[in-house]
Amino acid sequence: METQKTDIKETDIQTIPEHQAAQEYQTIPDQNTAPETDSEQETDILQFVPDVHYELIPIKNLVSNQEYQRNLSARHVKRAAEHFDLYQINPVKVSRRDGINYVFNGQHTIEIIALVSGSRETPVWCMIYDDLLYAHEADIFANQQKYVKPLLPYEIFMANVEAGNDKQLIIKELVESYSLTISSVPCPNSIRAISTLENIYGQYGYHVLDRILRLIAGTWEGENHSFSANMLNGVAKLIHAYGDDIKDDVFQSKLCHVSIKELSRAANDRRHGSLGFAEAMLIYYNKKNHGGLPWEKLYVRDT
Repeated sequence: METQKTDIKETDIQTIPEHQAAQEYQTIPDQNTAPETDSEQETDILQFVPDVHYELIPIKNLVSNQEYQRNLSARHVKRAAEHFDLYQINPVKVSRRDGINYVFNGQHTIEIIALVSGSRETPVWCMIYDDLLYAHEADIFANQQKYVKPLLPYEIFMANVEAGNDKQLIIKELVESYSLTISSVPCPNSIRAISTLENIYGQYGYHVLDRILRLIAGTWEGENHSFSANMLNGVAKLIHAYGDDIKDDVFQSKLCHVSIKELSRAANDRRHGSLGFAEAMLIYYNKKNHGGLPWEKLYVRDT
């Protein structure tokens, strides 16, 4: 008997792509697994929510002299009180043990508010834990900043710009007037030493900062590292010490031939920090200059 052969064409075979097959397999429900109830899902979610409640408690009813806490800084309290901002106040973390409200995060906050308000009757919002032991409080206090990412100077500066704060807006506009940018990464014609800019502006004022930027930009034309913190502070020391005795055109003509790399080596050979840079720049400024600027003036401290 002859066996009948059947021709099967490729088009008659239905294929499923591998990724689609895997997807369909994953979507097949397990008949043996019961679906989660709403209460079970809520229980799972609540394990990530602290078991706390909030109360307004007068400062006089809070205790913050735990052994694990740092010493209270009267200087910090006074300084913060002078710049008090209600929107910067965070809830105080409190552990309620044996009916006593122990502060384990926020001891400076309550002292600042007491000083500003002039009364320890003033209430503060407290985040209250009812289930902590002393050792657990100490552990929380010790590790509370362990995984907190601090803000970078650039991030703080730009946030102040967005907030419209005058100091940062003035500095930004001044920097950009020299075709420079404030940056968080190293690149030509940029300044990363943001805290230094703010410190110079605060200590010496707008015109000194303007002159510093003009001298550095005109001398090194945005060369990498020409606006480092040591360079900015070094030029600031020279201007503060000598004022108008330093001639901008002489400074630029003498130092434009000195690379930042060469200047850095000369500075480090003398001493570390911005004073080393000020000394190195003074050496090049005084070279072939009869008399020159007196060295002792560089070391005169303000009285």
